[in-house]
Amino acid sequence: MVRKIFLKILSHESVGVHQAAFLLAITALAAKFLALYRDRLLASAFGAGQTLDIYYASFRVPDIVYALSLFLASSAVLIPLILQDEKRAKDLVNQISTFFLIALIILIAAVYFLMPFLNDFIVPGFDAKNKQEVVNLSRILLFSPLFLGFSNIVSSVLQSYRRFFVYALSPIFYNLGIISGILIFYPIFGLNGIIFGVVLGAFLHLIVQMPSFLHLGFALKPSFHLKKETVLEIVGLSFPRALTLSFNQIGLIIITAIGSFIGSGSIAIFNLAMNLYSVPLALFGVSYSIAAFPLMAKNAAEKDEEKFLSQVGLTIRHIIFWSMPALILIIVLRAHIVRVILGAGNFGWVDTRLTAAALALFSFSILFQGLIMLYLRAFYAAKRTFLPLVLNAISLLFTVGVLLFILRLFGEFPDFRNWFENILRVKDLPGAEMLVLPLSYTLGGFLNLILLHCYFRKDFGKFGGPDFWLPIFQICLASLIIGGSAFWFLRIFDGFFNLETFFGIFFHGFVSGGLGIALGTLFLKLIKNQEFLEVTEAFRNRFWREKPISGEPEEI
Repeated sequence: MVRKIFLKILSHESVGVHQAAFLLAITALAAKFLALYRDRLLASAFGAGQTLDIYYASFRVPDIVYALSLFLASSAVLIPLILQDEKRAKDLVNQISTFFLIALIILIAAVYFLMPFLNDFIVPGFDAKNKQEVVNLSRILLFSPLFLGFSNIVSSVLQSYRRFFVYALSPIFYNLGIISGILIFYPIFGLNGIIFGVVLGAFLHLIVQMPSFLHLGFALKPSFHLKKETVLEIVGLSFPRALTLSFNQIGLIIITAIGSFIGSGSIAIFNLAMNLYSVPLALFGVSYSIAAFPLMAKNAAEKDEEKFLSQVGLTIRHIIFWSMPALILIIVLRAHIVRVILGAGNFGWVDTRLTAAALALFSFSILFQGLIMLYLRAFYAAKRTFLPLVLNAISLLFTVGVLLFILRLFGEFPDFRNWFENILRVKDLPGAEMLVLPLSYTLGGFLNLILLHCYFRKDFGKFGGPDFWLPIFQICLASLIIGGSAFWFLRIFDGFFNLETFFGIFFHGFVSGGLGIALGTLFLKLIKNQEFLEVTEAFRNRFWREKPISGEPEEI
């Protein structure tokens, strides 16, 4: 009986975009809470210093390996192929898994021996001892791409059959593994123990999905009969996708390399602030783009351009509906967020102020990156994977150019640096030049979004009109009301809370932000905003209890 109930839960099929997006958002929220707890443990134990710089730098090469593994394990490529011919899906998955294992073992072995050479480019500013530490940790982390790559193959099957629940659980188990590394393995093995926890988390990411995968009749069995035509089709579709992700990782490698020269803690602050902004990004941009992908893929396969464009436009509005208020609210409450989540132990006041400023710069990427993810999946749904690669490469070059240009301005024009630091309220703080890292990342994302939007309209046609732009204008106006009200309430409640204590800071921000959200929500309700009505209707109908509609596949 228990087994039957367990399998029923794991095999639940999600339906419309709202249901899938809300499910993914809820589980993403749980996973992100664990991720924030993980970051709090790291920040408290080490502060924004050399140890965390080493920890985050050690991920750069394994992340590149993981991105390259998506030549064969990209769900954005596998799902349309599975949906295209469900009868031979089992054979296809086994053949791809076998080819993936052989290729990745060869790649990991090569990277293992090349690691010292590679890390000379990743952390050129580190001394010899710290470089060697990065090498040791990176080598352990090479197990993660293997587990996560297989996990992507398994999750592609689950998403193809709309089994979102168990797929959405995997990030939770991933973070539980990392937390166990910090709490259990670190006292025994030191920094290596935390890395053991990351590998354990990657293993759990795979294992938690296996019962549903097996329940669908699939199994990861060796098969060496992969047809040449299939290999060429997969590589042809996934090569630009994997290279696009590789460019993202190359961008982070360059940022890490430059950060290694700026000073101790620069890499740590960049990554901690990025992890904070990734919470609303995962809740809104990632959830909606994942939920919409199968419908876009289906419309593209059926050559129904009208429905395809309609689905893209609808999802854009809903991403903006959630992302704009989050963006504004994070800018207003940035110091409270950083102090509540990271402000403990060895994480000092200078670390807090720099991380809060970096978070403010990253906050714009909540909107930019959320829409980028949607546009990328729209191109992938239409099997147009090369153009995003080119646009991503252009954006990478722009990001690096802006980063170097602004750093040069800092050195040659003190007035510009003073103006920049005054705006972000970090005047005279040591290491403030590291804020150029999140600034260049955000500006690069903005250019990428503009290019994707322009080429999407050029290739697929225009979407919009008054019915599209009016709700977006209303959402922007509501966001300003939320941000302005929250800022005003912060000033009103200054004397009501003790801002020297954790709970005082938390409730000061929570009450002010909550009242701002309430006023913005009231405004949207009064003007009968279309997105607001759709979201409230989805909750009123208890989206989590809707009966599944068969034959409507979903993808990442």
